[in-house]
Amino acid sequence: MQECIDIFNTFAGCLTASGADPGLAQFLSILLGVVLVAMGPLVIVIFLIWVERKYAARVQDRLGPNRVGPFGLLQTFADALKLITKEDITPAGADKLIYNLAPIISVVSVILIWAVVPISPLHIGADLSIGALYFVAVGSIGTLAIMMAGWSSNNKYALLGAFRVVAQLVSYEVPLVFSLLVPVMFAGTMSMQGIVEAQLGMWFIVFSPLAALIFFISTQAETGRAPFDLIEAESELVAGYNIEYSGMKFGLFFAGEFLHVFTNALIFAILFTGGWLGPFVYQVPALGIIYLFAKGSIFYLLSLHLRNTLPRIRIDQLMSFNWKFLVPVSIANLILVAFLWKVIQLIGLLPGPENASDFLAHLPAAIIMLVGNLALTVVVLQMLRNVGRRAVAANAVSTPANAELDDQPYSLPVPH
Repeated sequence: MQECIDIFNTFAGCLTASGADPGLAQFLSILLGVVLVAMGPLVIVIFLIWVERKYAARVQDRLGPNRVGPFGLLQTFADALKLITKEDITPAGADKLIYNLAPIISVVSVILIWAVVPISPLHIGADLSIGALYFVAVGSIGTLAIMMAGWSSNNKYALLGAFRVVAQLVSYEVPLVFSLLVPVMFAGTMSMQGIVEAQLGMWFIVFSPLAALIFFISTQAETGRAPFDLIEAESELVAGYNIEYSGMKFGLFFAGEFLHVFTNALIFAILFTGGWLGPFVYQVPALGIIYLFAKGSIFYLLSLHLRNTLPRIRIDQLMSFNWKFLVPVSIANLILVAFLWKVIQLIGLLPGPENASDFLAHLPAAIIMLVGNLALTVVVLQMLRNVGRRAVAANAVSTPANAELDDQPYSLPVPH
């Protein structure tokens, strides 16, 4: 058995060495990989729901799940059982095929992303040369599922909610893609595994922290998390695009959302903080799984903290923030990073392949990139300051009468 591992190092190789047909061995190897990639996220989401509810309870000074099982660990299973046994209602005027297909597509679109997630030096579903493009394309399928749900429900509130969600998700895809191009540029490849290996000497978040911040904000908005949680705005749209769904169909939408948040945290770790890279990872590849999930958990908890502490913003504020601030800053950052990276290449500050893992060899390039990011950040903050001052001045000029009224003493009417 050890000889089999040393020679082939794959499940298919082991089957072939045992006398199985090579074609059958390859098929079983692919089938096993597909099952593991598909089932892994579905098992993880059960734990994620418990973590999120417990974390929200701690932040908001509540108890959270604490009845079903030790520490409420079995609460998610009880909720899933409740959703499965609830009555499945389909509106009379709904397009039944699309109505029933939308929640499934919502979850599948997230699970498909895991096909290109490298969890160790040896473990990845498919190391595509266009892995970063695949992430953007497949992640956008969830937007289509939401539109399908709103339109097929035959409910005007669901349709209006879907329209607003699509506007939000499509808009925030723009800065997300611009920020995603930065690590692709640094690595010189769109392969997720290649992007991780390119950070052997230094993480890309050191080269461009502004791109990392824009990517994190964009993914927060793409998943509909606070303060961008206008996907379900019960105060304005009853509930949103999923108002007509019940039972497990309703649960699938939220399972997809919970899983999407954690998946984006893993993608962030892969693109900007080295993914599975860590001490002794090449000697013990299984350590890469621990490193990746530890890094992803940090950004996942940060996302949870923002969700449970920040209030929801208005739809006009959300769109203005994206198109008037986030998109211009992401474009300016991409242009600046591309220019500085080319300059660094021309003057020969990038280390060669023999020094790819040398931290000090990457330091001169990192300093130049950091100075450029700092300069752009100062310019952006100064622009925001000027905009704020103009808004305050305009407000003071437009309400002079109120200022006089505010100077008068206020007294309650005297009852007779």
